[in-house]
Amino acid sequence: MGMRKVDLRSDTVTKPTEAMRAAMAGAEVDDDVLCSDPTAARFEAKMAKVMGKEAALFVPSGTMSNLIGVLVHCEVRGSEVILGDNCHIHIYENGGISTIGGVHPRTVPNNADGTMDLALIEAAIRHTDEDLYYPTTRLICLENTHANCGGRCISVEYTDKVGEIAKKHGLKLHIDGARIFNASVALGVPVHRLAQVADSVSVCLSKGLGAPVGSVIVGSKSFITKAKRLRKTLGGGMRQVGILCAAAEVALRDNVGRLEDDHRKAKIFADKLNEVKGLHVDLTSVETNMIFFDVTKGSNASPEKLCQILEEHGILVLQTSSTSIRLVLHHQISESDVHYAFNCIKQAVLGIGYNGDMNGN
Repeated sequence: MGMRKVDLRSDTVTKPTEAMRAAMAGAEVDDDVLCSDPTAARFEAKMAKVMGKEAALFVPSGTMSNLIGVLVHCEVRGSEVILGDNCHIHIYENGGISTIGGVHPRTVPNNADGTMDLALIEAAIRHTDEDLYYPTTRLICLENTHANCGGRCISVEYTDKVGEIAKKHGLKLHIDGARIFNASVALGVPVHRLAQVADSVSVCLSKGLGAPVGSVIVGSKSFITKAKRLRKTLGGGMRQVGILCAAAEVALRDNVGRLEDDHRKAKIFADKLNEVKGLHVDLTSVETNMIFFDVTKGSNASPEKLCQILEEHGILVLQTSSTSIRLVLHHQISESDVHYAFNCIKQAVLGIGYNGDMNGN
């Protein structure tokens, strides 16, 4: 029998379900670059309807989806986008909006809940009729849920207020909604309502929803027409992509309803971790499927050592700083997995069980 494996690095690590594999094998396909793939067209239409937008476009990744969103709205090189200083687009997407798009990022501090102060957003806006030294602001970006802030949900009330600021100043609003379905479930708000005031939204299919590949970007028909051209420019136009869309269609059908259980297990896990001497979890930050915990001075293992010990027992986690570790729950993590992982973490932190039984038996 092989070692038990519990992969908590991200919700991107899920494997395709049997239903997904069957749908992929039986998908009706054609050349999507020639706009002929019927499965892709059906899935894009379904996603547009779910998100409350006119049209949608399947793309290979969330990074490409966000890049396309920014570049469509900032067609003039040297345009400026206002975004959080701790957001995914700014930190983890290789600076693509600048290196490829010539777009200048103007950051506003993210609060602990993932929001930015509304007054600071408005103060950061710069117009063409101002000093000629400044770039022109054309876009505001939000992230929902906000990953680096612990998977926190951005409320519809806050999003609407940012939308009002954007409209007042003639700007566009893009939402990086990589885990927006998690936010919808946690807040009890329909996903289309969370996206209502946005001009474009990127939705990752391979995170909480558990599809093997891809993201979708949604917006108006004219926006998607431009997005499709940019997708081709960036090398994201694919041929028989209905194979991937078929799996994503199953994910949308089967896994949205499982997100609430992911959130429940994350809260149970976080509560348990917070009771262990040497660990600290800000329980108010655990709103969806993510847990960030700090390893304090009372622990017998540093975060680096803890990750090493856990990997030796089949548990994969992600160190995010010199003091903290991230865990992400998904539909392929069972309650038994949570129990096993917790006991391994607890015994490692307390300095027991390194060479023996890590199951708590």
